[in-house]
Amino acid sequence: MAKVNTQPYKGTRDFYPEDKKLQKWMFDKWSRVAEQFGYQEYDAPILEPTDLYRMKGSDEIINEQTYTFEDRGGRSVTMRTEMTPTVSRMVAGRRQELSYPARWYSIPNCWRYERAQRGRLREFWQLNVDIFGVESVDAEIEMLQIVDGLFRAFKAKRSMYTIRLNSRVIVAELLKNAGVTDSKTTEVVRLIDKIDKLPSSAFATALDKITAKEGVSRKILSLLKVTSLEELPEGIKNSDSFKRLESVLSRTSKLGITNVVFDITLMRGFDYYTDIVFEVIDTHPENNRAMFGGGRYDGLVGMFGVEPVPTVGFGMGDVTFQLFLESNNLIPLMKSDVDVRIVTTNNEANEQAMSVANELREMGARVSVDYTGKKLDKQMKQADKSGVQYVLFVSEKDQDQYTVKDLKSGKESKHSLERIASIVCKEIS
Repeated sequence: MAKVNTQPYKGTRDFYPEDKKLQKWMFDKWSRVAEQFGYQEYDAPILEPTDLYRMKGSDEIINEQTYTFEDRGGRSVTMRTEMTPTVSRMVAGRRQELSYPARWYSIPNCWRYERAQRGRLREFWQLNVDIFGVESVDAEIEMLQIVDGLFRAFKAKRSMYTIRLNSRVIVAELLKNAGVTDSKTTEVVRLIDKIDKLPSSAFATALDKITAKEGVSRKILSLLKVTSLEELPEGIKNSDSFKRLESVLSRTSKLGITNVVFDITLMRGFDYYTDIVFEVIDTHPENNRAMFGGGRYDGLVGMFGVEPVPTVGFGMGDVTFQLFLESNNLIPLMKSDVDVRIVTTNNEANEQAMSVANELREMGARVSVDYTGKKLDKQMKQADKSGVQYVLFVSEKDQDQYTVKDLKSGKESKHSLERIASIVCKEIS
């Protein structure tokens, strides 16, 4: 038999207990913030019919970045690459039954077949937050409030990240005015989405190839240098999309979210976005990158043959967000999941230790017992290595009082089990 490698599949991670603890800490905060805004959790199967992603997605993602295969029934299925098509399918399935606005969130794991690199893995988890049924910019503003709330939940300062904002409708109108035909608009938008990844000369060459008209590329390059709404052409300023974008920038600032900026080059890669899009950037010099984003996608639910539902949402990956926390030293020392470790003076005490552990658990404490039979000093070393703070000593003799040691302070004291439970855990159930 061939030797099996102990490493996980490329682009995935093993989650040892300490890793899972960090993930749980992060996900718990994500859920708490979403629920503070009235969002309800949902979930769905990891496999979807491949046609779901063909409806209105990026060809690059469908053809090159999915785990797609034929099941035993001859059906083409794909492991989900994101949650937006799935949640749109779910809403469409109960379009008439739901109460609007519907506020949903989920933290599913997703898969993309791409080159594994820093901040990008093949398997990842993603916080998805979506609001259905709100046509006004109140939906976009609420999304940005949630984004801001997520960062504040981890004690991040607003100087640590920037929220970039743009309107795809405005960009489409600007491109039309510059001479780009409707058939070429999508190509130009996708190219602009890659502007930060290409040398300026390569971008200009690719733009010339798409537009194939003298002067058009020059006009577009000039437009892409705009840094504020005030610099946009006067004709654009009368449009509804301009007013929506202006309103979001103004109202988020009044709410204290002062790190929202206009960026005309921001496109977001998916074709389903219909107007305002946003992206969150880590400003740390060692991790200066886009972390996540979202926007309005009013047409996706309607593609399932029902009445369209106005929708705004975003997806935030765990990998890039954890890098942000690490870069900014925002991850605290993780406490042990165990309140007290029981060590025994000899093997004959194991039965008594089991009984004591049960009593403490009934009082609300999380208890582990060392049944190894090793010498006491080795049991103590293992307890300390596990990160547990309190150690309780048990012998085979019946006792009303037990010795407990605080490994942080080194102090020992003797108490009843009721008193020990109140010491080692914050709440007694």
